[in-house]
Amino acid sequence: MSEYKNNGNPLYLISIVLVAVLGGLLFGYDTAVISGAEKGLQAFFQGATDFVYTDGWHGFTTSSALIGCIIGALLSGRLAQRMGRKRTLFVAGILFLLSALGSYYPEFLFFSKGAASKSLLVAFNCYRILGGVGVGLASAICPMYIAEIAPARKRGRLVSWNQFAIIFGQLVVYFVNFLIIRSHASDPDVVAWTNAIGWRVMFVSEAVPAGLFALLILLVPETPRYLVLCRNNDKAYEVLSKINGEDHARKILLDIIETVKEERESLFSYGVLVIFIGCMLSVFQQIIGINAVLYFAPRIFESMGVSNNMLFTVIMGIINITFTLVAVFTVEKLGRKPLLITGSLGMAVGALCVALSNVMTLPALVPVMGIMVYSACFMFSWGPICWVYISELFPNTIRSQATAIAVAFQWIFNFIVSSTFVPMYTRSPFFAYALYGVICLVAAVFVWKVVPETKGKTLEEMTALWRAKN
Repeated sequence: MSEYKNNGNPLYLISIVLVAVLGGLLFGYDTAVISGAEKGLQAFFQGATDFVYTDGWHGFTTSSALIGCIIGALLSGRLAQRMGRKRTLFVAGILFLLSALGSYYPEFLFFSKGAASKSLLVAFNCYRILGGVGVGLASAICPMYIAEIAPARKRGRLVSWNQFAIIFGQLVVYFVNFLIIRSHASDPDVVAWTNAIGWRVMFVSEAVPAGLFALLILLVPETPRYLVLCRNNDKAYEVLSKINGEDHARKILLDIIETVKEERESLFSYGVLVIFIGCMLSVFQQIIGINAVLYFAPRIFESMGVSNNMLFTVIMGIINITFTLVAVFTVEKLGRKPLLITGSLGMAVGALCVALSNVMTLPALVPVMGIMVYSACFMFSWGPICWVYISELFPNTIRSQATAIAVAFQWIFNFIVSSTFVPMYTRSPFFAYALYGVICLVAAVFVWKVVPETKGKTLEEMTALWRAKN
C-alpha cells in the first residue's frame, strides 16, 4: 500500500487504458469491416429492380460511414465539454451497437427482408452513418481520455496503444471476414450465400465488442482534468492519487487548476499556429493515402495477380500490428518527430515502388512488397504518432474544441481520399501511388520544419509553451 501511496497503482491505470482502447478497437473494426463485405453488398443491391446500383452508388455506400465520422468528430468537442469524456464514450458504444444491428438487418420494421431497393439502400447507409458518428466520437475522445489520465512519462506509449487497438480491430475483422467466408467454402452456392447473408453476418459481428465497450466504460472514472473543469477537485485528486501516488497527485492537481479554464477560453487564445499544426497533422495522416489501401486491400491484391487476396489482407494486418508495436515501445525513447519523419520517407519509397511497377514489367512480388513496406511504415509513424500529437499538442483550456476540429479535418480528408481512390486508381495506378509518394515527402518536410517535439512534456507544460509563443 505504501508503494501505491507514493507511486500509484499501475494495475489501476492499465485497467482504465484497456477499457478506453476498446473504443479504438471498435474504431478499427467498424472502418475495416466494409473491406470484406463490400463485394457481397454490391451484388445484393445490384439485384434491385427500382434503380441501377452504379459504381458511384457503391463508392458512396462503402464510404458513407465517413460522413458520420465527420459529424461525430465535430460533435465530440461539445459533447466532451458538456457531458464529459466518459459519458461521450458511452454514447459512442451505443451508436456502434445500433449500427451493427441495423447494418445486419436494415429491413427492420419498414422493408421485406432480402428485397433490395433504393429505399433499403438509404436505410442501410443511415445505419452506417450512425456507426460513423460513433467512430468520430471514439477517434477524438479515446486518445484524449487516455492522455488526460496518463502520467506524462507514459502518455505517448499509452496513447499509442490506442492505435494498436485500432489496427488490432482491423486485423480481427479481417480474420472474422475470412472465417465467415471460409465457413461456407465447401458450399457450392457460397457466392450466393455471401451475397444474401454473408455480408450481414460480417456487420453484425461488431455487436459483441460494441456491447462490451458500452458496459465497461461505465466502470472507469472520469478524467481528472474534466473533473477539475466541473470543480470536483476532491474526486480529481482521488483519481490522480491512484494513478500517480498522493504526493505527486497534489502537484499535478495544482497545475491542472492553474491551467484549466476551458469554459472561458476561446479557440484561438493561444494563436493560430497550434490549431494549424494540429489540423495539418490530421490532413497529412489521410492524404498520404493509407486508408485507400486499407479499405480496398482485397481488390488491390487481386489486381496485382494475387490469387488468395483475403489471406494476403490478413498477412498485411499482422504486419501492421507488428510495426504498430514498434511505435508503442520507441515513442518515449526516440520521440515523436523522428518516427514521423522516418515513416514518411519509408512510405514514399513503398508508394513509389508500387507506382513504378505499373509502368514497368516487374514480378507481382515487387508491388506487393511495396504495399507492405508502405503500410508498415505508416503503422510505426503516422498511425499512432498523429493521435499522440492530437491528444497532447493542444493546451488544456482549448483541448476539447481543438481536438474536435483536428479530428474533423482527419475524417473529411479520409472521405476525400477514400471516395477518389477507386476512380483515380482505375484511370492510372501509376499516378495514384506516385501522388501518395510525393505527399509523403512533403509530410516529412512539414514535420521537420514546423512541428514541435512533445516528448516528456506534461499537458500543463504544453499549455505554457503555446502561451509563451502567442
